[in-house]
Amino acid sequence: MPILTNEMMRSIIYDHSSNPQNKREPNDDTYEKIHMHSDNCIDDIDVYLKMMDNKVVDACFTGIGCTISTASTDIICDLMIGKNREEADYILKQYDNMLHEEHYDEDALEEANAFSQTSKQAARIRCATIGSRALEELLKDK
Repeated sequence: MPILTNEMMRSIIYDHSSNPQNKREPNDDTYEKIHMHSDNCIDDIDVYLKMMDNKVVDACFTGIGCTISTASTDIICDLMIGKNREEADYILKQYDNMLHEEHYDEDALEEANAFSQTSKQAARIRCATIGSRALEELLKDK
C-alpha cells in the first residue's frame, strides 16, 4: 500500500462520504440487519449483511451519518464483500488495531488506511467504528 498523504486521505474520505456506493436499501429480505446510533454525533444507521456459503455476498447501510461514519462504513462494506468470515474478521481486527494505534496490516485495509490519523481525534473513533462494530456484531451470528 503506498503511503497516503493527508490530501489523499481527505480525498478518499470526502469521496466515500459524498458518494457512498454502499448506502442503499438491501434488494431482498435475506439480509441480517443491525441498528447503530451514536450519543455524541448525528450517526443513526442500519447496517445490512448478506452471507451465502460462509462468504459476504453484500454489505450496505442506510440512515444518517457524519462524514467520518458515512465514509468509514462505506469503505468497510466494500472491504467485506467477497470475503469469507475469517477474512472479514481479520480485516475488522486490523481496522480496530489501526484506530487504536496498535500494530496492523496496512495491506488488508486498502482505502480504510485513510482513517489512520483518526486516533489523534479521540472523539472521532466512535464515528469511524460505527459501521465496523455493526459488521462485527452481524458476523458473530454466522
